[in-house]
Amino acid sequence: MNLPPLVEAAAELSHEEIARYGRHLLLPDLGVEGQKRLKNSRVLIIGAGGLGSPALLYLAAAGVGTLGIVDFDVVEQSNLQRQIVHGVSDVGQLKTASAARTVAEINPLIQVVCHECRLEAENVMDIFSGYDLIVDGTDNFATRYLVNDACVLAGKPYVWGSIFRFEGQVSVFWENAPGGVGLNYRDLYPEPPPAHLAPSCSEGGVLGILCASIGSVMATEAVKLLTGMGDVLLGRLITFDALDMCYRELPIRRHPDRPSVEGLIDYEYFCGVGVQPQAEVPQISVQEVSDLLKNNAAVRLIDVREKTEWDIVNIGPDSEHIPKGSVFSEQVQKGFSTDDSILVMCKGGARSREVVEQLLEAGYQDVRNVSGGILRWIKEIDPALPGY
Repeated sequence: MNLPPLVEAAAELSHEEIARYGRHLLLPDLGVEGQKRLKNSRVLIIGAGGLGSPALLYLAAAGVGTLGIVDFDVVEQSNLQRQIVHGVSDVGQLKTASAARTVAEINPLIQVVCHECRLEAENVMDIFSGYDLIVDGTDNFATRYLVNDACVLAGKPYVWGSIFRFEGQVSVFWENAPGGVGLNYRDLYPEPPPAHLAPSCSEGGVLGILCASIGSVMATEAVKLLTGMGDVLLGRLITFDALDMCYRELPIRRHPDRPSVEGLIDYEYFCGVGVQPQAEVPQISVQEVSDLLKNNAAVRLIDVREKTEWDIVNIGPDSEHIPKGSVFSEQVQKGFSTDDSILVMCKGGARSREVVEQLLEAGYQDVRNVSGGILRWIKEIDPALPGY
């Protein structure tokens, strides 16, 4: 869909800018006028992570005049596999500061604004007010719906992307698009999936290079919106499967039952995250588990992580590997007794908690959740084991 330029052109380009952006200026659809629009543009990147990294790098290189970065997190070693805006020396530093330093190395002619905060209903409208376009690289549904509704209320377009394992998606949403063709994220996803069916990349993994594929498409759509060139993805969803190396395009139409956005809501409640206090389940600390194992106590330690996680790290023959989805299979159940003393472990304690709840409901008497999972075991019991 072809849309008019989102931004007016700046007055002029300096000699240094003409030299830097020369290859852009030669493009008939972009040229000097388009580059002036980029210079005059203000783009907010939400999340300096897997998708935000390539988007930031290419929008900076393209000459977007002001880049805002929203992120409250710090760089961790596990980020470096895909978040290419950060390096080894940045581990432990704020992602906003790390990203700003990298962007400055790529293009010192642009301005970078760091918003070192969590995006919330209380601050989103104020932050968005300073930008022409939003690029959403977040990794959770609560923030995605917040971004969408804030953009609807502010009348701003935004580019959205999502990745998981080997697949990615990209689209453009703009409720107030010219010509009455507007759509928003709720036309694609009227309701969020149940929280337990929306695993994060930290649980399911993601191919690092996939971030470049999806992030670069997002940056391309941003440049097209700002300059008015080409057909943007408003009304279309692009999906990419890295294993098949296949792009597919699906139409997005206005959902007939989608209510209008009248204001911001409690998005964690809407997405089922922390809606109600969870029912108490029996817990056991990793130190207590270690003591039981050392004393050869009659307990069964069940690790319910996926095989890929088990292959990365496990605590050895003292634990049994039974992935969460297999716990209630007929074959596994034959080996269980309702009188067994069962300890359930996962990565951090959430998945194992669900298994404990299900086992208690099924009539098992002595079942406990290993608090903090294998990550806490590594931290407190065996630091020689690798984390992930």
